[in-house]
Amino acid sequence: MEDMSGPYVIRGSVSLPEAELMWRFSRSSGPGGQHVNTSDSQVELRFDLASTAALPDVWKQRALQRLASRLVDGVITVRSSEHRSQWRNRETAAVRLAALLAEATAPPPKPRKPTRIPRGINERRLRVKKQRSETKRGRSGRGWA
Repeated sequence: MEDMSGPYVIRGSVSLPEAELMWRFSRSSGPGGQHVNTSDSQVELRFDLASTAALPDVWKQRALQRLASRLVDGVITVRSSEHRSQWRNRETAAVRLAALLAEATAPPPKPRKPTRIPRGINERRLRVKKQRSETKRGRSGRGWA
């Protein structure tokens, strides 16, 4: 089996440290063939977010807050079993974890600055609305005697 194609970059120069990744393998569920009862192709990747030193403190606090519902004792878990090979499932799980951490550590979006609608645009809208109303009122049969 080849080496992993790491490092898995979260954002900028920050990447997942291979030493802090905990891997567990088990048999995948679903249909199989001759090889099904012997291969442990499902991958469970665990990363201790609460005690890692790889992330800057600001990012770590942001990730802990945003991923609070997914954490168990400060550890985040990602599973992958869509591929038949353990190696491809490892790749998928690691990429998924990196993407999850990248999204969780992203800075909050800038607040929207409300803008006023220019008076001319509003007046034009009301004028067009009134014209349309007159057009539709003229279609009724009233007053034709």
